[in-house]
Amino acid sequence: MSTNDNPPEEPMGSELPPQDEPAKPAGPVAAGEGAEAGRAAQAAKPFEPAKPAEAAKPAEPAQSGRRRLVESVWPPRVSRAQLIVALLLFVLGLGLAIQVRSNSDSSALRGARQEDLVRILDELDGRTKRLEDEKQRLEDQRKELESSSNQAEEARRQTIEKERQLGILAGTVAAQGPGITLKITDPKGQVQSDQLLDTLQELRAAGAEAIQVNGVRIVASSFFSDEGGGIGIDGKKITQPYEFKVIGKPQDLEPALNIPGGVVQTLEKEQATVAVTRSAKIVVDALRAAKQPDYARSSSS
Repeated sequence: MSTNDNPPEEPMGSELPPQDEPAKPAGPVAAGEGAEAGRAAQAAKPFEPAKPAEAAKPAEPAQSGRRRLVESVWPPRVSRAQLIVALLLFVLGLGLAIQVRSNSDSSALRGARQEDLVRILDELDGRTKRLEDEKQRLEDQRKELESSSNQAEEARRQTIEKERQLGILAGTVAAQGPGITLKITDPKGQVQSDQLLDTLQELRAAGAEAIQVNGVRIVASSFFSDEGGGIGIDGKKITQPYEFKVIGKPQDLEPALNIPGGVVQTLEKEQATVAVTRSAKIVVDALRAAKQPDYARSSSS
């Protein structure tokens, strides 16, 4: 048995088109066929899953509360209406503060004792009367200067009188006139320097013009102090009985000391004895040396 190893020969003249390439249709393709072919190609495409959405970009970090507060406050954005409201609030606050202060002052007087109110009223009446007298005196001086035939001589006379008055106040000139003598006896030594100072203040408020205590002239700069078993005035120790010689209107000075809750009652509570004597002539002859200023000079020189 013989076998033929050679492969069978393919018939000649009958070549088949390659299997990979589809046969091209002969002739032109109709429009409807092209559209159907496109849809068929689209349907033949494999399914592609949708792309995932891009992740959102991280937000910028929030500003801190302090920075937001600063940006909201500065630079200030103030409207005209806000300025008007602020001004009205300021005026309202000022008015309320004044009202509260006046109410507190009136409440302090409302809570005062009857004798204190009487003393305050008496002091106010006395000061008012003294101011009225001073006003009248100055008006009289002005009229004298205007009506005097020799105005230069009148001005010189008034200048001398003013110098004398200032000398009495400064304690460099002796003085005399109506007034009172106040004697305080303190056998138990209970009277302190502050009580004598209150007495002096009461006399000044009542219109005292010149005062001396146990031979010491009282001036604007005088001070009282406790000096080991006694009382000192301007550093000079004095002993009891304490005697005040006061020049002024007796009708004003004595009642000022004897009002309810005044000097006399206060000293009597300390078991001291107080005697007030009116006199038509009181001599205040204790003098103070005139102190020359170190730096002050007259502006006219």
